[in-house]
Amino acid sequence: MSEQRILEFKPADARATALVKRFRTLQHQRSTWEEHWQQIADYIVPRKADVVKSRSPGDKRQELVFDGTAIHAAELMAASLHGMLTNASVPWFSLRFIGAEMNEEDEAKEWLESVEEMMYVYMARSNFQEQVHELYSDLVTFGTACMFVDADENDEGLRFSTRHIAECYLSEDPRGRVDTVFRKYKVTARSAETMFGHENLTRRMAKIAKEDPYEEIELLHIVMPRNERDPGKNDATNKPFASVHVDPDEKVILGESGYDEFPYMVPRYLKASFERGYGRSPSMTALADTKMVNKMAEVEIRASQLQIHPPLQVPDDGFVLPVRTTPGGLNFYRSGTRDRIEPLNIGANNPISQQQQEIRRQMIRAAFYVDQLLLGQGPTMTATEVIQRTEEKMRLLGPVLGRLQAELLQPLINRVYNLLVRQKAFAPAPDLLANQSIEIEYVSPLAKAQRGGDINSVVQIMEFMGPLLQIDPSVADFLDIDGIARHVIKVTGLPATAVRGQAEIMELREQRAQMQAQQAQMQQMAMMAESAGAAAPGLRAVDDTNVGQQLVGAAQGAPQEAGTEGLPAEEELPAE
Repeated sequence: MSEQRILEFKPADARATALVKRFRTLQHQRSTWEEHWQQIADYIVPRKADVVKSRSPGDKRQELVFDGTAIHAAELMAASLHGMLTNASVPWFSLRFIGAEMNEEDEAKEWLESVEEMMYVYMARSNFQEQVHELYSDLVTFGTACMFVDADENDEGLRFSTRHIAECYLSEDPRGRVDTVFRKYKVTARSAETMFGHENLTRRMAKIAKEDPYEEIELLHIVMPRNERDPGKNDATNKPFASVHVDPDEKVILGESGYDEFPYMVPRYLKASFERGYGRSPSMTALADTKMVNKMAEVEIRASQLQIHPPLQVPDDGFVLPVRTTPGGLNFYRSGTRDRIEPLNIGANNPISQQQQEIRRQMIRAAFYVDQLLLGQGPTMTATEVIQRTEEKMRLLGPVLGRLQAELLQPLINRVYNLLVRQKAFAPAPDLLANQSIEIEYVSPLAKAQRGGDINSVVQIMEFMGPLLQIDPSVADFLDIDGIARHVIKVTGLPATAVRGQAEIMELREQRAQMQAQQAQMQQMAMMAESAGAAAPGLRAVDDTNVGQQLVGAAQGAPQEAGTEGLPAEEELPAE
């Protein structure tokens, strides 16, 4: 029965054979990089020093390191990139609609803000921060990093895994973007049986799983564009990217599925145009100085040891006991002779060597931009000095940021967004957002600092326009104040919830205009009342004068108008 079961295992097939042949080609193409990576790992990132060498877990890996300048510089640069691009404590990306009109809709902005918040929540719950730090470490050391992003099978969420560069074999598309990854990895036979099922194992794997389930076997995981598929179907074998697990020894496909997006993020620090697949790093620039300063440090240590414990000159006769070099050791010689035990001067104190070491260390730090990355706001620094030093940092890292945005941040955010959409992690979108496209805006500290020049330009323009406005206020017609405000808000990365919508702004302005009109009307009425109050004493004086004239006229017998206010009519006057 068991023999019959074994005969049912998969035989080798032509497709698996073709994939293994393609893997051998990529393996040959990568072989020129491996020795370079191994030296970098030995001297700069010894915890990953198993590219060509085979080391056991927990084995010592720093036997070649005598100076830690390059190790600390690489760690500093990786941590700086992490803090400036994907800092967990501050937002580092935002989403916005491509259409400007939709960005002014309150309902649309609120929904997009909730999507951003949910993406941050899911990434915070996952292992993103620890794995992206490993990615930056690989980036500044090997020049190429590879991180796998997928949905968590055990829990609704995300799973990130930075693969060691030694496991990954890359291929590019015609645009120069990595679209194919062959990963050579090891897994226990027990895990393989769980992953693929007993019926999909090869005869060799089934035997190992039965006899020693914890023995590791080597497999291939291939992710590549699927050229032959039915776009009308969305099953695992018709997705845009194929996922195939192969036993390279038996040339058998163990399992196959697919991905809707390319699941690997493969950024390169710098990349030569004639080199395909892999990039170059600051560690490659600093490798020669790193090896030299390590050799110098090793020689310096030996020289110091010779100074502390120098070789001794001992006469070839006269001593009856062995020479004791321990502290407090007693050595006897014949009295009356000049036989002495004396140290041999070998000239181990070499200040020139120390100077050369310091020069090499400075060159290593320069390769990793240590001095620029450590610039901060000291107690004696002015705001202008801080801005200038930040701009210097941005000039140095600007080219790197552009490549990282294209090869890491953009595909990463797209992948995370689509995974969460399929998990239904977001609230339903409003109907008005149908057929609307979303674009990514980077608001990391590094991206903000790069755009800080725009704000400085705005400030300079406003300063220049001030004197002109005093001469001719019509100069303000050249400036769109609303446009300037929107630009500053966009550059600074202010959250959408903190910015009023266009309808709310118009309502506020209308209310303000009405209040100003009411105030103007009230001021006009107050002025009219004040004018009337000032004129009242004069009017009373005129009335009193008329009354006096009337009384004089009456006394002289002049005719009097009947019905004059305050006086009786002529017929009602008493007779004299």
